[in-house]
Amino acid sequence: MSEGFSASFSREEMEAIRKSLRDEARFGADFMARLKRVAKRIPFTEDLLAAWFCTRDPQTPRRVKLTLLAALGYFVLPLDAIPDFMPLIGFTDDAAVIAAAIAAVAGSIKPEHRERAKTAMADL
Repeated sequence: MSEGFSASFSREEMEAIRKSLRDEARFGADFMARLKRVAKRIPFTEDLLAAWFCTRDPQTPRRVKLTLLAALGYFVLPLDAIPDFMPLIGFTDDAAVIAAAIAAVAGSIKPEHRERAKTAMADL
């Protein structure tokens, strides 16, 4: 895990992430609803799910959870560097944020998180 990871979120984005994460159940519902709407159009759906399952694991360190939740929050929130409705490039910023977060905490995403993600893919 890279302890030096820091994301460049604007003040507004950080406040929106904090607000969204305050209600964990609502955040989870928002995340899954958004993922179901776009799952077929994005190639990193399985990574999103693995990150989500990692955040739900009580053994995952708090710093890892916060890093992943910030990235997942960026995916869920309507604030985007590149609007998601743009064909072909709409999810590139989301993919970059998720990839950076996963790279920063890769050792904490366990094989069982990835297995749960594969299983959950069938339900999307």
